[in-house]
Amino acid sequence: MFKDFEQIKYEGRDSDNPLAFKWYNEKELVAGKPMSDHLRFAVAYWHSFCGDGSDQFGDPTRFFPWDNVKDPLDKAKQKLESAFDFISKLGTPFYCFHDTDMVGNGTVFEIEKRLEKILPLVKEMQDSTGISLLWGTANLFSDPRYMNGAATNPDFRVLTHAATQLKNAIDATIALGGKNYVFWGGREGYMSLHNTDMQREIDNLAMMLTMARDYGRKNGFTGTFLIEPKPMEPAKHQYDYDTDTVIGFLRHYGLQDDFKINIEVNHAILAGHTFQHELQVAANAGLLGSIDANKGDYQNGWDTDEFPTNIYEVTEAMMVILQSGGFTTGGINFDAKMRRNSTGPEDLFYAHISGMDTFARALIIADKILKQSDYISLRNKRYSSFDSPGGSAFEKGQLTLERMRDLALEYGEPESISGRQELFEMLISRYI
Repeated sequence: MFKDFEQIKYEGRDSDNPLAFKWYNEKELVAGKPMSDHLRFAVAYWHSFCGDGSDQFGDPTRFFPWDNVKDPLDKAKQKLESAFDFISKLGTPFYCFHDTDMVGNGTVFEIEKRLEKILPLVKEMQDSTGISLLWGTANLFSDPRYMNGAATNPDFRVLTHAATQLKNAIDATIALGGKNYVFWGGREGYMSLHNTDMQREIDNLAMMLTMARDYGRKNGFTGTFLIEPKPMEPAKHQYDYDTDTVIGFLRHYGLQDDFKINIEVNHAILAGHTFQHELQVAANAGLLGSIDANKGDYQNGWDTDEFPTNIYEVTEAMMVILQSGGFTTGGINFDAKMRRNSTGPEDLFYAHISGMDTFARALIIADKILKQSDYISLRNKRYSSFDSPGGSAFEKGQLTLERMRDLALEYGEPESISGRQELFEMLISRYI
C-alpha cells in the first residue's frame, strides 16, 4: 500500500517538502535526552489501517488492498505487512493495537486462534524492523455481545467471554514485549440508572481489573497497566469519567501500584477539562503513564479524534510532562484518524508528520520556557507566603484554628495580590 513512498526524513524548518519533518529530529538533544526518548511516538493500528472513513451518516470512503481478501488470516497478514512498512518509513519506534484490529472480529475463540497464528509473524516484523509494541488491548466494546458492557455487563456469561478475550490480549502483549496494557471502558457505564445496579457494576469492573493484574504479573508482564478516562460516548455515562475519577477508583480498590493513567486529549475536552488539567492531575498523583495524542473540535460535542496541530495546547501539555519527569513505559500514541474526505495513502503520512512536528516543536518551546523564562519563579512567588514560619507550620499540620485566628489578627486584612494570568499567557505565546 505504501510501496511508492520513501523514508520520511528530517529536513529542517525551511523545507517545503510535505513528506519531511520540519521540527522532529529524533537525535536532537532536548533537556539532556534525544527527542525520540522524550516523545516515544506510536502509530494506532486501528485508525491507520482499519479506519475506512465511514461514520454514522455515510459509507466507507477509504479502501484497502486487503478489503476483498476473504480468509481472515490472509487479510491479517496483508494488513500487517502494510502497517509495518508505513511505520518503518515514518520512523516511529512504537505501535499500539486492539486484538480485533490485528485479526478481525468473531467469537472470542476465533479471535484466540487467529492471534495464535499471527503473533509469530508480528514478532518477526518487530525483530526485523526494530519497531516495538507500546501497548496492547482488547476490543471489549464493538461486538454486540458487549452492548451492555463487558466487565460491567449484568449477564455473567458475557463476563466469561470478556475475560477470555482479555486473557488472550494480555498473552499477546506479553509475547510481543509490550511496555503497557491499556483498558478503555467503552461500554463500562450505563445508558439509564433505572435498570442499572451501579455499585455492583463498579465492583465487578474492579474485580476484572484485579484478575487481569494478577494474571499478567503471574505470567511475566512487568509493564504498566493503564486506564484511559472518557466521560461518555458510546455510553451515556462511563465509570472512568476523568482522571480524578480513575485515581479515586484505583485507590479505593487498591490498584494504584500497578495501574496508571492513559490520557487522551479529546476525552479531556468531553469531560469539560483541558488536556493540561488532566495531565497535571495524573502527574500530581504520580500516575501519569501515557497519552493518546489527538485534537477535539470545540464546535462538536463528540470524539472527533483529529490529528494534533494546536501548538499552544501541546506546549502546555509538554510543560507538564517535562516537569513530571517525562515518560517511562508510556509514550505518545496517535489515536487520531484522517478526515472522511482524506482518502489517499499520502494523507496518512501528512497527518502523522504534522502531528509529530507539532509535538517536537512544543517540546523545544516547553523546555525553553521552563529553563530560560521566569515561568517557574513567577508561579512559586504566588505561594511564597507558605514558606514563611506561619505558612510552613500550617502545611506541616502544626497549627490549630485558634492559632490561625491569632495570626489573622496579627497580619491584618490581606492586600490584593495579582495572579498575573495574562503575563503567564504572554510568556508562553512569546516563546511560541
